[in-house]
Amino acid sequence: MDFSSKLLEHAVGEMSRLPGIGKRTALRLVLYLLKQPAEHTGFLAEALTNLRENIKFCTGCHNISDGDVCEICSNPGRDPRVVCVVEDIRDVMAIENTGQFRGRYHVLGGKISPIDGIGPGQLNIATLVAKVNRGEVGELIFALSPTMEGDTTNFYIYKQIRDSGVITSAIARGIAVGDELEYADEVTLGRSILQRVPFDASLRSGK
Repeated sequence: MDFSSKLLEHAVGEMSRLPGIGKRTALRLVLYLLKQPAEHTGFLAEALTNLRENIKFCTGCHNISDGDVCEICSNPGRDPRVVCVVEDIRDVMAIENTGQFRGRYHVLGGKISPIDGIGPGQLNIATLVAKVNRGEVGELIFALSPTMEGDTTNFYIYKQIRDSGVITSAIARGIAVGDELEYADEVTLGRSILQRVPFDASLRSGK
């Protein structure tokens, strides 16, 4: 792709580094921004800068937050003893959109994936196990995407806490095996939360 401007080429190159954005899409976005009033571009740049400099991670669940504790963890209407284990904020948003879950979350920040060089030590697993060992959790709901990596992560955590006496459950397999949680429709995902099954039963059914 030939550019008449080095500035344009640089902007398109940076935009195309975003996931799912190719050079042609990046060019369309950059040209769109050029057509907008200058302050609109400034607002976008300011929002991204503020996000990068001021965003925090909740000390309770590792969710993205404006403060030290996120709005979900600080909500007295949520049950702190029912904890839903998810990969990242996209899964929190997907489950929240169903309106079916009134507990809290624990965001792992990824899934165990040896092929990608991601091991248990790089995820927020130790803090989850610590919550369980302190007696803060009554039920742990595994809500990772039903992929090989998700199942591996679920089983690893289960082995760490299975002797704790905590109830362990998994979302019902209304979510197709291999699907990412964030792409599930709200009705299916909501039913999967409500119809969750004991985790050891989900292990047997997966064999």
